[in-house]
This record gives sequence, structure tokens and C-alpha cells, in this order.
Amino acid sequence: MTQVLHRGPAAPPRLRVELQPTGRRVDVEAGSDLLSAVQAAAVGIVAVCGGHGACGSCKVRVVRGDLAPPTDAERSLLGPGELAGGFRLACQARVLSDCTVGIPEGSLSASQRLAFEGGGVAVGADTPVLPVDVEVEPPGLGDLRSDAARLLDAIAATNGLRPEVDVPVLAQLPTRLRAEGWSVRAVVSQPERGLPRLVGVLPPGTEPLGLAVDLGTTKLAAYLVSMESGTTLAQAGAMNPQIAFGEDVMSRITRANESPANARLLRDSVVEALGSLVEQLCAQSGRSYYDIVDAVVVGNTAMHHLLLGLPVRQLGEAPYVPAASDPVEAPAASIGLRLNPGAPCYLPPNIAGFVGADHVAMVLAAGLGSTERTVLGLDIGTNTEISLSYRGHLRSCSTASGPAFEGARIRQGMRAAPGAVEHVRYVGDRFLVQTVDNAPAIGICGSGILDAVAEARKAGVLDSRGALSRQHPLVWRSEHGPSCLLVGADQAGNGRDIFFTRSDVNEIQLAKGAVRAGTKVLLAEAGITEEALDEVVMAGAFGTYLDVGSAVAIGMLPAVPLDRYRQIGNGAGRGAVEMLVSRDQRSLAREVAKRSEYIELTVYPGFVDIFADSLPL
Repeated sequence: MTQVLHRGPAAPPRLRVELQPTGRRVDVEAGSDLLSAVQAAAVGIVAVCGGHGACGSCKVRVVRGDLAPPTDAERSLLGPGELAGGFRLACQARVLSDCTVGIPEGSLSASQRLAFEGGGVAVGADTPVLPVDVEVEPPGLGDLRSDAARLLDAIAATNGLRPEVDVPVLAQLPTRLRAEGWSVRAVVSQPERGLPRLVGVLPPGTEPLGLAVDLGTTKLAAYLVSMESGTTLAQAGAMNPQIAFGEDVMSRITRANESPANARLLRDSVVEALGSLVEQLCAQSGRSYYDIVDAVVVGNTAMHHLLLGLPVRQLGEAPYVPAASDPVEAPAASIGLRLNPGAPCYLPPNIAGFVGADHVAMVLAAGLGSTERTVLGLDIGTNTEISLSYRGHLRSCSTASGPAFEGARIRQGMRAAPGAVEHVRYVGDRFLVQTVDNAPAIGICGSGILDAVAEARKAGVLDSRGALSRQHPLVWRSEHGPSCLLVGADQAGNGRDIFFTRSDVNEIQLAKGAVRAGTKVLLAEAGITEEALDEVVMAGAFGTYLDVGSAVAIGMLPAVPLDRYRQIGNGAGRGAVEMLVSRDQRSLAREVAKRSEYIELTVYPGFVDIFADSLPL
């Protein structure tokens, strides 16, 4: 008797979806939606409405492959122009073949965007440090040259250099040479200016490392970088402990001016925090602090002065003149950084009292220092620095935008940590939110409150003055004044309503007004309108997280097409890494600082009126 096998329906074919810029690949069933594919690949993507096609936040671009025709929701939320350009909504687009999909910067979640900040940079022949593998002739009764002399002779015989040697390196030599059997890797510093110096002696073949630091007013970011390949091996961040002395630069200047002891406390607190970051970086990479042979630290002018122990009184008084603006190269040990004892620390030039080396670094990373295009660059944070490149001429200014963009001074504000509302959309008659890491909502970070204000304004919940509509069902008068509900207590992670208040809106108005006013001044000085901008570059933590469309909608940013915007993450950190591995970039930083025309807004004619005109939503 012949047995008949009954087979069920054939399983749908598996298709390969490649996701860029992550490079991750995932196999899915034919007909699956792209949002499921992205989530299966563990790539963080914004999907405020949860994948129901209501918010338009999960925008992606199809680079290769076939998808099902656009849905009604896609045609409504994207429009013909974006659809023609290959844009789709991940929650609606269904896969019909193997495909490659690009996820735009604005569609990546905050944590996912941070993951791409540590990319490598190119290392050329202009590297500031040169490793030289040498075999040193051991001493004997017939050869009584000093350890330093015989090492320098070996270096000279290998590549013709005869570097100078400082005491911290001399102190290493006897132990290191003998421990390695007289075969070592000598690391020679090739500074932008001055004579080569021997900065370290490592075991043979050891990859020398560098440290790049962005010393921000609110946050610190540190990167451990290979000085041979330019690869970032580890990165770490922390809050700036100087916040305890004041949230803004002027508060810290005031505290430092009260007594020398206060100035030392400010300096020591940040040096201790940097030491902890170095420990974290070494633990992540499995390397030793002794392998770190060079460092670059960027920060605003006040952070720069406090770190070096320079006086800051003149920074708090008109005309706000820095003690020094040229680049500084000092032994890292003299600053308090625990690296290789011979490692130098390079601090790039400052432009003015309130535009420091961190902005110079951002200008380098954004390409503003070497372009003929018309480009606006904004590094948004507690202090926002802005530069405009027009016909090769650089103009810059600084605005005191305050800590609202960092989540501070917001009633339920917090940093961009798990559970922070980071994206908001108003759909139907309620607000939909997405939180960092999709954790239950416990507060609102800077990008979340900006989104909430923009969406509330579009929905008519807010008027142009920032007043909340008492007629709206989500608005009520709480003990904190007029308030608007974002997330109910039953859905929040802390069992309390998540809401924003009229005073929160005021904080955003002041912050966005400062940024907008600074931009208007630079455009006016160049004699151009915002329509002339070829590109707008956004940098800084907040500049990375914010929804550009929301920022444009409330009048914070120029009303130019969104495809002219580019978000580059921590531009100051990126620029610091570039200067860490390149003497040419250090030279360009010096040039940028010298040719940048600084405009002091506090004395700019009519600035008060410009600022007032920039406040309405």
C-alpha cells in the first residue's frame, strides 16, 4: 500500500533585508513590513504611533529592491516628492524582494545615533605621533652611554630623528628598556610647531593610543582612539560635575571668582571626572592608560581656562576677553590627566570669550573651515555657538540658550536616559510618545519637550505666544499652572501623569528665541536671507536628537527644505578626534580661529528687538 504524504501550504520565501548605516542584515518572510525587519535586527528606530501609520516618524529610504505599492497612509504623510525619492514608512512598506534600506539620521532613536559617533577618521602621514620600533644596544663595560643616549642613537639610526626627552620619560627608560629586553617601540611626538619629543616607550608592536575629550558645559564625552588607524576603540560620557556650581558658564565664572579655593574645586572636579572616563575607556578596550601617548581636549573658553587654571574674571566682564586664544600644548600630567607620563595634551585655539575650541572642532568636523558653499553650523547646548560660512568668510556668535534643551528647568525634565520622552506626535485628539529605549515614560528630555511644543502648536493646543488653550480636554490648571497631558499615570513608568506646563513652554521659547536671534544676526551681517543657505549643520547632543521638522515648525531653525539639514552628532568630539590624529587639522584649527569674525550679541545694535521678534511660536 502506497502511503500518501499530506503537506501543508508552502512557507513564504525568506527575503534578505540589509539596513544602512548599521550594515545589519535580517531575513524576513515575503510580505513582512520593514518596521518588523528593523526591530528584528535590533536597530533603534523612531515609531511614535507604534507602527499604525498615524505619525510618519518611521521614515526610511529604499535603496534597492521591490516593495508593495505605497498605502494611503504613506501617500498622506509623505507626499509625491518623497515617495518619488524612494522614501517609505517602515510600518507600512511590505517587502517583496531582497532589498537594501537606508534609515535617515532623523529616524534613528537617540541611543542608536550615539552608537555611530565613534566612527574612525583617516590617519595620514601628518600624524602627530610616530611609533618607531628599535633594537637598543645593551650597555656593557665597553659601552657606558646613558640609557637615553643609546635609545636616541637607535631612533636616529632607524629613521633619522633625534627627539628631545623630558624628565617624565627619562624616569621610565631604565625600567622599560630592561623589562622589554632592549627591544621597544619608541613613540615620538611631531608637534604642529617645535622640535620632536620622545613621549613614551612601549612594548614592541604596541598600538599607541590617543585620548580626545569634549569638555562640555553640561556633559563630558571621551574617545579612546588608535593613533595608527584612527579607529575609535571606546567611548564614554558623563555629566560635568561642575553643574553643582551652576548650570551655565556665567554662574561658574562667578563662583570661581569668589575665591581661589572655588576655582580649584571647579578644576579638580572635572579632572577627577576625566580620570574616571579614562578608566572606563581602558576597561572597555582592555588597554592600559600607559598606552595613551597623546590627548586633545576641546571646550568653550571658560571650560578651557578653568581646566588650565587660568583666571576667568575677565570672561565675566565686558568686553569678555580670554586670557589666551592661541593653541596650548602642555604635559597631560600637569593638567592632572593620568596617561603615559610623557603624553602631551593639545588644547586648540579659542575664537573669543564665548566661542571656544569646542566650536572650532565642530567647524572642522562639519567642513565649514574649507568650503565655498553657504553653510550654517549650530552646536546646540546650554550655550549655543553658531557659525556661518559665506563665500569663504566665517562669522560666529554665541547665544545663552540655557539648559532647557538638556531637559533642565523643565518641570518633568530629564536627560536622554531610558524612559525619557524623546519624540511626540499629536494624532486624532491625543499625544503619542516614544521614549528612549522604549521604556515606560518617566520624564521628558530636551527633544521631547521641543516636539511636544511643536505638535501642540500645530494642533492648536498652544497659540503663538505659548499660551495653552483652556478649552482643550488635555489641558487643565495644575498646582504648577496651565498644564497639558502627554502620558497618563496608568501608562507611565512612575505611576504619575507626564505633562508639560506653560512655564516649560516659556523655557523653550527663550531657548529657541536665542538660537533664532543669533542666526538672524549672522545672516544679516552676511547680507543674505535664509533661502540662500545651501546647508544647515546641526551638532551637539541636542542637535543630534531633535526633530528638525519640529524645530523649523516653531521658528527655531531656518525655514529651508529639510533635505538641506545635516545632523552630525557630537561635532566637537569628532573634530577633537580629527585633530588628535592630524597635524594638518590642528593647523586648520589655528587658521579657522584667526579668520573667524566674532560678533558679540550683547552689544549688537537692535539685538533686544531681534530676540523679542524670535520668541513667538
